[in-house]
Amino acid sequence: MDEDEFDQYEEELESSPQDPLSAGPGESPLDAEPEPDDSEGLLDPEDQPDEEEPEEEQIPVEERFDTGIFAVKTTASQERTVADMIMNREESSIHAALAPDSLTSYVMVEADDEAVFERILDEIPHANGVVPGQSSLSEVEHFLSPKPDVEGIAEGDIVELIAGPFKGEKAQVQRIDEGKDQVTVELYEATVPIPVTVRGDQIRVLDSEER
Repeated sequence: MDEDEFDQYEEELESSPQDPLSAGPGESPLDAEPEPDDSEGLLDPEDQPDEEEPEEEQIPVEERFDTGIFAVKTTASQERTVADMIMNREESSIHAALAPDSLTSYVMVEADDEAVFERILDEIPHANGVVPGQSSLSEVEHFLSPKPDVEGIAEGDIVELIAGPFKGEKAQVQRIDEGKDQVTVELYEATVPIPVTVRGDQIRVLDSEER
């Protein structure tokens, strides 16, 4: 290559754009530093880890249901009226009121504490105070299950029909169906035995003096 061709070659090198990764004058291509990659360290949005949502605070069961059962004294035959009036007060600390048929002169009230009764009972007719202390649900749960009408009735008992077409008739119990709460009886004074099936609440057992 003569001198003119060499000069022309140098001019072409100087006028051509230099590759960013190519070496500068007098540098080896291995010495050239690559441009930093701005995308390094960035994740695709789909690859971003999900943000953990804060866990909802769990309230222990004993704290959520920390209530007691209180016995409120009432006038006889006014139990249901008192229970209704207590619930109509819509007190946030009172949750339920129960007037069981088998419990006379008392109403069972579920409440957060006894203090609420000091505030409301003076304004409720026929409410005569609250029994000191409280009961657990297990102690009163037998009031929550209805008593079968046939309970206490035995086969062979002499009964009186107190409802239906044979009202006032005496009969003898032949069979008891506790599942259906029914009793099959035979009319006691009929010439021809007539089996009659009635509900347990339609008869009453006669004592020895009434037979």
